[in-house]
Amino acid sequence: MHFKLIIALVEDDKTDAVMTAAREEGATGATVISHARGEGLQKSKTFFGLTLETQRDMLLFLVEEHLCRKILEKIAHAGEFDIKPGTGIAFQIDVEDAVGVAHQVQSLTGVVEEEL
Repeated sequence: MHFKLIIALVEDDKTDAVMTAAREEGATGATVISHARGEGLQKSKTFFGLTLETQRDMLLFLVEEHLCRKILEKIAHAGEFDIKPGTGIAFQIDVEDAVGVAHQVQSLTGVVEEEL
């Protein structure tokens, strides 16, 4: 079984919605890294050295490659990435190898066979 890593950077108030959406499409879990910061096309606004931008969360999903695109699209919809600028971004990276995912392989085998 081959995996991909989906990395999603989302506004912290959308984290739960994105996590729920990913699970609905087959993601079996995620790692959340809180309080990430970033800039888009426009430089972040500051007030006496304090940024006025909302904090972001980084969500890491290790997912089976056949489920990846559907999960990615569902994440984009839940996070409203294409509706409002600056709400977030998500992308996928190929994973060469992974350990500690034996329980995921067992639970995903039937799901992936249905996709094929």
